[in-house]
Amino acid sequence: MQSIASTAETADKPDLDALFTGHMFELTRRSDAALRAAEAERLVVYSGTLSLLFLDDQAHPFKTNPHFKAWAPILDNPDCFIIYAPGHKPLLLFHLPVDYWYKPPALPTAFWTKHFELRPIAALADARVHLPADLGRTAFVGDMPAAVAQWGFGQVNPRPLLDQLHYARAVKTRYEIECMRRATAIAVRGHRAAEQAFRAGESEYGAHMAYLQACDQREEEMPYNNIVAYNANGAVLHYQYLERERPRARRSLLIDAGAQHHGYACDITRTHAAHEGEFATLVAATDRAQQSLCAQIRPGLDYRDFHLLAHRELAQVLRDAEVINTSADTAVESGLSGVFFPHGIGHLLGLQVHDVGGFMRDASGARIEPPAAHPFLRLTRKLEPGFVVTVEPGVYFIDSLLSAARGNAHATHINWKRIEQLRPYGGIRVEDDVVVTPTGHDNLTRSAFAALPS
Repeated sequence: MQSIASTAETADKPDLDALFTGHMFELTRRSDAALRAAEAERLVVYSGTLSLLFLDDQAHPFKTNPHFKAWAPILDNPDCFIIYAPGHKPLLLFHLPVDYWYKPPALPTAFWTKHFELRPIAALADARVHLPADLGRTAFVGDMPAAVAQWGFGQVNPRPLLDQLHYARAVKTRYEIECMRRATAIAVRGHRAAEQAFRAGESEYGAHMAYLQACDQREEEMPYNNIVAYNANGAVLHYQYLERERPRARRSLLIDAGAQHHGYACDITRTHAAHEGEFATLVAATDRAQQSLCAQIRPGLDYRDFHLLAHRELAQVLRDAEVINTSADTAVESGLSGVFFPHGIGHLLGLQVHDVGGFMRDASGARIEPPAAHPFLRLTRKLEPGFVVTVEPGVYFIDSLLSAARGNAHATHINWKRIEQLRPYGGIRVEDDVVVTPTGHDNLTRSAFAALPS
């Protein structure tokens, strides 16, 4: 079955051309089922359009509709369409404007184009002639421009169709996993370069620029904004700044940064101590806990249970480091572990960094809610072969959470002297991307780092 991924072939890069054939077979099979669920005859997927800044003629960075790039890896061209009807070859309408202000894109000729009937269109309105006159049984997926809204689509982003597609999308095809493997190989080069820049005394901004250069990708090509946090900034989970000044003291680097290949993302976090000492020891202990957790990934694992296991692992790390003075089980049951680990253990990964479908019980759209005490967990499903998930435990010293803990029952179970010693380092997160295989797992991130020349 094409959607159940086996990732044994790591010695040489598999041929994306051959893998894409299987990917298209699976994508059309899923689309057929989704169209039946929506009682529609045809699917139109729109790549998206440029959105202008308020009172300006400049546009926001363009991000392709993930449903579109599942069909075609076109990441930089708005106003394209995929038109698919069961039993027919998909039609790709490629926007090729006549323009002298900007350089028009080249008509694609890559391996994947043979799976489409490819036609250029000079303007958005030109797409209408390639559609039937009556669109009452046609489902449109994407952000709909005002001009397209007048065409008479019978359904726009119908829930039954999207539920079918999103539920199935959690299982990645072999093509998708290979794209993510290649994205990972790109990102680990960036991580190595950013760490070297940090150790050489560069600023957060300097480490960020070293990352981009090593990846050979522009900022807008990144799957998300890089988190490059020195010292106490590592306590901000989604730290969003890049300080230009070099800090007087270099204590720690937390870098959460990925890359893309053909629209598929990787998501990697590493934490580095500037010097040997207590924080470096805590980083090493968190890394060991993370690897122990990764070893548990297998089909049938309930990610809600896995999240609680992560809390126990991290509570033991905190206990061993004399940050807390209670047992790991008591720390989890009382909520004390959440003071230091306030986010979820991971999420689905693929066309989007936080890929859709993580809460779905089935293709009808029914939800599996996260545990009441852990509302930020983004994945509540049982794992299946072909899932790609992140495993990202963390230990943080966050002022607002620590301040609240000082005023409640947690206060007597926290070693506040140790807290003051560790607060200047911010926090620790270690994140790998892991494929669920039929017999266990394949850690894309660890394999990519191991293959990186020293």
